[in-house]
Amino acid sequence: MMKRRIYTLCILGLCLLGYVRWHHRSQEAGSPADGTYQKLQGSVFHTFYHISYQGDIDYRTAIDSLFKAFDGSLSMFNDTSIISRMNRNDASVIANDYFRNVFNKACYVSDRTHGAFDITVAPLVNLWGFGFKNSDKVTPQAVDSILQFVGYQGVTLDETGHLHKKDARTILDASSIAKGYMSDIVGDFLYANGVQNYMVEIGGEIALRGVNPSGRPWTVGIARPVADSLQQDHGYQAYLSLSAGGLATSGNYRNFYEKGGKRYAHTIDPKTGYPIQRDVLSATVIAPDCMTADAFATAFMVLGKDSALRVMEREPNVEGYLIIPSASDSTQLEVVYSAGFEQYLKTE
Repeated sequence: MMKRRIYTLCILGLCLLGYVRWHHRSQEAGSPADGTYQKLQGSVFHTFYHISYQGDIDYRTAIDSLFKAFDGSLSMFNDTSIISRMNRNDASVIANDYFRNVFNKACYVSDRTHGAFDITVAPLVNLWGFGFKNSDKVTPQAVDSILQFVGYQGVTLDETGHLHKKDARTILDASSIAKGYMSDIVGDFLYANGVQNYMVEIGGEIALRGVNPSGRPWTVGIARPVADSLQQDHGYQAYLSLSAGGLATSGNYRNFYEKGGKRYAHTIDPKTGYPIQRDVLSATVIAPDCMTADAFATAFMVLGKDSALRVMEREPNVEGYLIIPSASDSTQLEVVYSAGFEQYLKTE
């Protein structure tokens, strides 16, 4: 018997993509948890973070130190980071635990998704440009030349922490997994310091545990996928109730373009080198940790609905919620999700 079922519903609207937002409603009924909740927020890694946790200690300085150490390991914008030096083929650089954990998880998800997730795809992304601003200038010859050195199978990390490449032009980019991992790192730090209840959100990727200040599981909202010319907020399509694990979303209803009557998400298929034309416009994933959720959400955007659901079937701890365009009416969207995802949906 299949472990999962597919549920479908129609969503009226002209927009294309949904995304997850942290939505804490302190007015929820229930007995408040004992103790004060700290709230920290700011910017890091070219995005924003929000952290809420139960406790009297202000961990802002310690968390800033974690951010700094992470930046020195995996930031493409830091010329002295481990990943930047490896991309320059610096033979003296050795992977630390941050780099090793991300690399190993990336390889695992790549294997499980037949290369839909690929940590070496950055040169293709750079070719097309941010927002595909270079799309009119991209030629098949340019794509083919870059595909020669794109592919996660071409890089290995040995036991001593040295990276080996089949082609010296190959570069790594952890941006599609890093925010999820950083959320895990902060959550693990809080837990190691005795914090039982927390939510850490970095750039929309969430690691959480326990209960919110109302003494209830944390509530996360999936934004209603309705966009207009003013880019206004149209509320939430669904609410999730979570007390442990990680959650991530790939896709954003403001982040697509149309050309030749076709809709393209802002994701590159590592195998073809071109923007995806799949039917998944947004993928939300729940997993035991946020790094895993982050990587699989990216892969599901590339795989498309049917292949993504098959991967969920094989991965016992990965549940997904996919927003896809309706095949019968372009003004409607449909939602499909794994049966295991249903336990997290709140009915209101």
